[in-house]
Amino acid sequence: MFLRGLSFLLMLVFITSCDLICPPKDKNTVDLDTIVDFSSVDTFPSFKTCDAIIDKQEKMDCFRTTIHQKIGSELQKNSLSIKESIDEIIYVDLVINAEGVFLLGAIQSSDTIKRELPKLDSLLKACVEKLPKIYPANKRGIPVTTKYRLPIRIQLKE
Repeated sequence: MFLRGLSFLLMLVFITSCDLICPPKDKNTVDLDTIVDFSSVDTFPSFKTCDAIIDKQEKMDCFRTTIHQKIGSELQKNSLSIKESIDEIIYVDLVINAEGVFLLGAIQSSDTIKRELPKLDSLLKACVEKLPKIYPANKRGIPVTTKYRLPIRIQLKE
């Protein structure tokens, strides 16, 4: 009889102890959105001239236009000599870190460009280093590193 009473008491303790130890979940709490899309940003990187623009698409267009103008004007300051006429597009990957500093990534160009303009890589590196510090892209209010592919048309005549 004693063993039955003891086993009933132990069974009762085991059944009810989980409810006493673990507090019940509050039904008024809101689940946080933990799914983060890392392929897009909330705000694009921007130069000071573009910072006053509110519309997301206009701000992105302003950034693109400004960076194309700055890189293009720097490249046009250099005189390049070639043997054959060139009319091609190269792609330059720019990395904008969370501090708003530009870093030169990969440069995709054809063999003709590499043969005719062997110093183009160093010219592009110098152009990128001259770019001003900008406001970095933001994701959920946190500055993040972004990558931008810049198409540059190289059009030179003999």
